Amino acid sequence: MRQTPIYYYSSSSGLVRAFVDRLGRPAFNLAEREHRLAEVDGPWVLLTPSYKTGNPDNDTIPEAVRRFLASAVNRRRLVAVMGSGNRNFGSYYQHAARLVATRSGRPVLFEFELAGTPWDVEEARGLMAALDEQLATSPR
Repeated sequence: MRQTPIYYYSSSSGLVRAFVDRLGRPAFNLAEREHRLAEVDGPWVLLTPSYKTGNPDNDTIPEAVRRFLASAVNRRRLVAVMGSGNRNFGSYYQHAARLVATRSGRPVLFEFELAGTPWDVEEARGLMAALDEQLATSPR
């Protein structure tokens, strides 16, 4: 069965990358140019952090994520969104994932704080496995 890949953005802090590495599935960091410019070949999940600088006019969606989603192919094949955030951002906690989900009409599959806990990793693994199974049995 095909494992649905995760395309994610991780800043230099490496928190999102640390979470993705523990999931044990195909994953591509949009901070890397080759992945940011690619077009996906099937269903995929976006994992995006939310950032807020204190300026209400700044968007919380990382630029690399915006560029990847500029491709109509990538937008069409997106099946779900996951978010990483920091509760210190208050009302902007998970804002990027929720905004992408709303704009794309795709569900938020899972949200976690910072690099996630061991429970978060296990929960995300289970949700991704269920998604893999659902995609394998659904008509295309």
